[in-house]
Amino acid sequence: MKEHSNRPPSEASDWQYRSIFDAANDGLIVSDLETGLVVEANPAAYTMHGYVREEFIGLPLTAFLHPDSQQVFNEYVRIFQADGVFDARILHLRQNGAAFHAAWRATTFDYQNRPCLLGIVRDVSKRIQAERSLSQRVETRSHEQATLLNISHTLASTLELQPGLILDQLREIIEYHHAGLFSLEQSAFITLAMRGTPQLEQSAPIHIHLNDPNTLKELFNEHRPIRIVDAWSDDPQAQSLRLLLDDGAAVLLEGMQSWMWVPLAVKNRIIGGVGVAHQQRGFFTPHHADLALSVANQAAITMINAELYGHAQELAVLEERQRLARNLHDAVNQSLFSAGLIAEVLPRLWERDQEAARRSLEDLRKLTRGAMAEMRALLAELRPSTLIDAELRDLLLLLGNAFSGRTNIPATVTVKGLGVLPAEVQVAVYRLCQEALNNVAKHAEASSVEIVLKQDESSIALNIRDNGQGFDPEQVESGHYGLSMMRERAEAVNAQLSIMSQPGQGTELIIHWKDVGKKENV
Repeated sequence: MKEHSNRPPSEASDWQYRSIFDAANDGLIVSDLETGLVVEANPAAYTMHGYVREEFIGLPLTAFLHPDSQQVFNEYVRIFQADGVFDARILHLRQNGAAFHAAWRATTFDYQNRPCLLGIVRDVSKRIQAERSLSQRVETRSHEQATLLNISHTLASTLELQPGLILDQLREIIEYHHAGLFSLEQSAFITLAMRGTPQLEQSAPIHIHLNDPNTLKELFNEHRPIRIVDAWSDDPQAQSLRLLLDDGAAVLLEGMQSWMWVPLAVKNRIIGGVGVAHQQRGFFTPHHADLALSVANQAAITMINAELYGHAQELAVLEERQRLARNLHDAVNQSLFSAGLIAEVLPRLWERDQEAARRSLEDLRKLTRGAMAEMRALLAELRPSTLIDAELRDLLLLLGNAFSGRTNIPATVTVKGLGVLPAEVQVAVYRLCQEALNNVAKHAEASSVEIVLKQDESSIALNIRDNGQGFDPEQVESGHYGLSMMRERAEAVNAQLSIMSQPGQGTELIIHWKDVGKKENV
């Protein structure tokens, strides 16, 4: 091999592999261990840092090490000299001041009778950026998964339809400026709730009449969202949208550019839809559409359940109530839907982060247990005989399990003694406990609940305690927390209701009932 033309013959033996040194793709830097000056480098090294060879040779290492990394680098060198291991990532600077990440691997050797450090340097900025991007995507997906789970719990917490809550929950996962929740009634879409400007939210319900039978089929879109990049463009879908909303609903498009329509359907039956708009053109992505459809599916089940629950409240015949109980089995679909979401992402999540996957498995277990408890509680609600024929102990356990499954707040139920209550008293106590737990879920911000029942043949004492934020009973307005209704229910069966609470000290609700015809007491 020929000697390098710029080297005197005396150095020929040191540089017999010069061509390999210069041709290496990784940067090679030789630095004096005593002075810290660069004494040799290959083209990949000085080009990586934005220098020519004459500028780079003779520079101190600190000239192209980021100030934040110089102390770390010196520490690596110190340790390296002690045990001969040097493998690290260091932040470097180019000549123009731009920073980049470099991976160092180093070894020592004698060059020109001086102890030197040979560093193999590789620019790993793209790899680090890719790792960070992947980590951010995983974090984003985990957040979306957790949000969808919270949305499912929120929508499952009541059988009464709260249209505004559905739009508020949608905003937790998708940004929008205007939104409308529509219910399909005969041949028209009618807004149940709107979000956006105060004028929009306070306006009267909007009716969108479907004069063309094909319009409903187009809006169903095989149960897939419709995304419109620019609602004011000449695109046929944009033109159809403006024509559809021209019937008193154009306010939803005022000042907006992007539009997304998400059908609400159950078993291919369209029951409504959600329309969202954004000021930015082309804002909604296919991923937004998938997230919106996930929320819409839960909202559709909530609407169906609310509809069926409304019928259940109106019907007095036991056979009709039992028929509705079978139909309302679908209420657990909300929890099962969330369980399905988790199950779908678990294989991919397991490959990336097994710890996060284990947490998701625990969420899956809680969801399925909660769905079973919710179903049993729902059946008890719709079959009045259950509240009378079952033991109060079993009813309280049912309420506690359903509460824990719905809120992820542990509820312990302790029962001491035996007793049989009059039917109207047992139903009233059940309802009072149910309302108390609903209040805990809505207002207390508690992390645990205790339910303790002491009973005998002539009396009961029921304590419901939480460790939540508490409140000042003297400052609560009449009707707040459902207290007035609870007191009326207790008085109707000659029971005493006491509430003890202080801000920051949790709340304890005590129900006493005694059969005045008997002498025994708890």
